[in-house]
Amino acid sequence: MQIFRGFRHPGVAPACALTIGNFDGVHRGHQAMLALLNTEARHRGLPSCVLTFEPHPRDYFAGVTKKPELAPARIATLRDKLTELASNDVAQTIVLPFDAVLASQPPQQFIRDVLIEGLGARYVLVGDDFRFGAKRAGDYAMLDAAGQVHGFDVARMNSYEVQNLRVSSSAVREALAEGRMADAAALLGRPYSISGHVVHGRKLGRALGASAPGGSDGFRTLNLRFKHWKPAASGIFAVQVHGLAEQPLPGVANLGVRPSLDANDVNGGRVLLETHCLEWPAGLGEEGAYGKIIRVDLLHKLHDELRYTSLEALTAGIAKDRDDARRFFASTHAETRRQTTRDRI
Repeated sequence: MQIFRGFRHPGVAPACALTIGNFDGVHRGHQAMLALLNTEARHRGLPSCVLTFEPHPRDYFAGVTKKPELAPARIATLRDKLTELASNDVAQTIVLPFDAVLASQPPQQFIRDVLIEGLGARYVLVGDDFRFGAKRAGDYAMLDAAGQVHGFDVARMNSYEVQNLRVSSSAVREALAEGRMADAAALLGRPYSISGHVVHGRKLGRALGASAPGGSDGFRTLNLRFKHWKPAASGIFAVQVHGLAEQPLPGVANLGVRPSLDANDVNGGRVLLETHCLEWPAGLGEEGAYGKIIRVDLLHKLHDELRYTSLEALTAGIAKDRDDARRFFASTHAETRRQTTRDRI
């Protein structure tokens, strides 16, 4: 998949089949839309194209109005969104900066400048609640009328449902906020995950775990930065780590701002996903994971972030989380074995 920041690049296809949206999470509704887009693109001999925005428009308006509560919780980083779009066979994605110019652009100008002159859209697929342009004045009827005048087809996809539940980014956010990871996975069509390069932290975990029962190697963690201040999920999770060994590694992770630590530490109070592998690959050594790209699947929420009053209390809390994660994986493995036995019978 080709990725462009804006559409004024020589590599952007001169014509395309297009869909427009934020695509936060790239959930099953998005996936169904992308499948339809790819089908229509093939029929027309065109590349499929996604037009998305960064920051999220509601992030922009939250900043302008100084009302952070207006910003939606972010399901996925831009990196993970682009990865999922690529996995759905999108040919090119245009990441359009959402700024004051775009926010004030009348819908008719958006159609002319972006869809027609910028992207050469020959087919435009939108959701049933699609709005665009300044003050959200543009809608499907306006887009369809413009298509008839300018010679591009317009289609609208109705809501996608799973078990009588409308699949939406809002539904995914709600499930993640409530720690319903199985429900989030059902809406996403995969476990909820975060990926990125492993970065250096304070390395406090190594010292913390040394005095804990069964923690002679410390609580070594893999640190990923979540590049948004308001993640849809937070807390302590049983996880699986992909990218360090042939098989995924079980672990326990903290997603959040670590309320027990100094906000002015090396990570500056930013949101981190800190993962402790229950089984550390010996071949990596202590420093072998830094710089590697990993994916962490958040499978089961153990509890919300807690504020501990001392390093001793923090150490005990981490040790308990590690043990609870081990029990989760043991019970999951036992259930899998029981299901396999039933299937054989």
